[in-house]
Amino acid sequence: MAHWDIHPEAVGLDPLSQIAADSLALAEAAAGHFDTRVEHCPDWTMGDLVWHLFEVQSFWRGIVATQASDPDQIERPDQVDDAVLIDAFQDGADRLVGVLAAADPATPLWTWAAQKDAGFVIRHQVQEAAVHRWDAENAAGPAAPIDRATAIDSIEEFLTFSTNVDAAPLGATVAFEATDADAGWTVIDAPPGLSWHRGDSPAAARVRGTASDLLLWLYARVPTADVASGDLALLNRFRSHLSTD
Repeated sequence: MAHWDIHPEAVGLDPLSQIAADSLALAEAAAGHFDTRVEHCPDWTMGDLVWHLFEVQSFWRGIVATQASDPDQIERPDQVDDAVLIDAFQDGADRLVGVLAAADPATPLWTWAAQKDAGFVIRHQVQEAAVHRWDAENAAGPAAPIDRATAIDSIEEFLTFSTNVDAAPLGATVAFEATDADAGWTVIDAPPGLSWHRGDSPAAARVRGTASDLLLWLYARVPTADVASGDLALLNRFRSHLSTD
């Protein structure tokens, strides 16, 4: 199982199977739509989105396979012609899954986060594939929600690693409530930065929706008005803490 404290509602998450499934679904959504604009990545076409995830998965496959301590050790892939990019992407995703499956999650290596081991890479690549799969399907037509267990664990990973410690204090509490699971989170000031804990609490602002909607809100894919109540200015301040690159 995973090399992290997983939420009880996400215990059934199989990270490697989820990476494979979302990567395949992204490829299927992108095929034949390479010139389509990606709504929440406005400078990208669908072809750019596929290339981005191809590069990302290639990079992290190299980091884990070589147990690299420096990201500059990893060579970036050569540009791939659009005619074969889908096949190259699918092959690369399969190879990533194979490398992650063979890795000990406790293996030390470089990551951009405070957690510097293969377990972090496994966990983060689940949401990387899931959110961009949603982007691709949303560009091509209706998008399926993100798998519930994936979304629940990704919310916790996001709150742990993707908030900016240099942002101004919130000055109040933000609560997240998943309507399709027994799951909630409370975010508070804990200078420098933010802290969070599981469970619902009274809050000045609340983000309420399915686990998929909550994760997509964190990634600025779902409008605040669709899921939020309370102090919306507080949520705008909260957004200044978020790193979604």
